Amino acid sequence: MKSPFMSSGPLANDLGLLILRIVAGAVMLTHGYPKFQKILDGDLKFGDPVGLGEIPSLYLSTFAEFLCAILVIMGLYTRLSLIPLIINMSVAFFIVHAADDFGTKEKSLLFLGMFIVIFLCGPGRFSVDNRLK
Repeated sequence: MKSPFMSSGPLANDLGLLILRIVAGAVMLTHGYPKFQKILDGDLKFGDPVGLGEIPSLYLSTFAEFLCAILVIMGLYTRLSLIPLIINMSVAFFIVHAADDFGTKEKSLLFLGMFIVIFLCGPGRFSVDNRLK
């Protein structure tokens, strides 16, 4: 007899994608919301890891980590919203934290992995994207 814990199917996959979207997006919001507050407060000091300038880097990072994270949680324009998040986490892992020890940069690698998985698999049945089809 098959154990229900060892089997998977469409429902399990869709629930897994829902949980992954909510967790990845919600935890990313904990990084994006403070940046959003910085902008509202007029504090535009930020790193410039790829040479775009501090202000564009802050706005792009905030757009990814705040707005795109909310869209990923909702499952709305999911794959499109994941592109800035994947770019953002790639810059964080490969450039910003390149010289750091693995313990420091592993968070950006975990986010990058989660966002790539969601991008490849799609948002799943429990998403606004699915309802709009």
